[in-house]
Amino acid sequence: MDNEIGDSRAPRKIELPAPTAWPAVLALGLTLVCAGLVTSAAVSILGALLSMAGAVGWFREVLPVESREWAPVIPEEIAIQTSRRTVERVAVTGSVPRAWLPIEVYPISAGIKGGLAGCVVMALMAGAYGIFSGHGIWYAMNLLVAGLFPGVAAETITQIGRFNLHQFLVAVPIHVLISVLVGLVYGTILPMLPRHPIVLGGLVAPLLWCALIYSGLAFINPVMNGRINWPWFVASQIAFGIVAGLVVTVQERVLTRRNVPFIARLGIETPGLSPEHGEDRRP
Repeated sequence: MDNEIGDSRAPRKIELPAPTAWPAVLALGLTLVCAGLVTSAAVSILGALLSMAGAVGWFREVLPVESREWAPVIPEEIAIQTSRRTVERVAVTGSVPRAWLPIEVYPISAGIKGGLAGCVVMALMAGAYGIFSGHGIWYAMNLLVAGLFPGVAAETITQIGRFNLHQFLVAVPIHVLISVLVGLVYGTILPMLPRHPIVLGGLVAPLLWCALIYSGLAFINPVMNGRINWPWFVASQIAFGIVAGLVVTVQERVLTRRNVPFIARLGIETPGLSPEHGEDRRP
């Protein structure tokens, strides 16, 4: 290190290893050697030549004397600032020993209501697609359970778009159950993003599970995978997310009870933990 020291006792320049591109050349050569094992021998030969050149060049940078260079030290004052004008504080009242985050959560009924509302909207979107595409109003619903009925794979678009009582009785419970489960998930995760709940529920979450469905639909429901209209499907998922998120967020929140003993959360009488009759029940 340079001995020139200022009044602040900080070095004016420091010695660093000289930059070199030979490690990247060596890495590229080794990659080509491995790639040639499954492609062509010429690729492996080229990779071996690059690896040798990279190794020799790298060793010449450090042996017999390591290449180094001096870099100036430029002092910089770092000012830590925040964009928030006020500091938000968690209010802890009553006998709660410490804050539990989130303080308030949505009840289970909020997730169920949101899931059912999104269920209706997505069903309307599916029916609208069947009408506008000319495939039939029942087309999307029949595709939902096509993987459970092997004979659907040989049917034409017109046949799939017709009403089928057996497929209807299977599709409706599946659609409602999945929608309610997703609504319950919304009721759980939306309090974690209180500032922009609709961004998470109406855009981020639908795009994430659309990508997940896209990656596995060929194995889950090959018939649906071959006939689905992905732009319309993504639009219907976003509509579901927006409606379900809005319904969940307008519900009244309840205080979390994670700090309450498990036996009390089960509703079992707990002497010493639960207030007796006539006692003050305020938190």
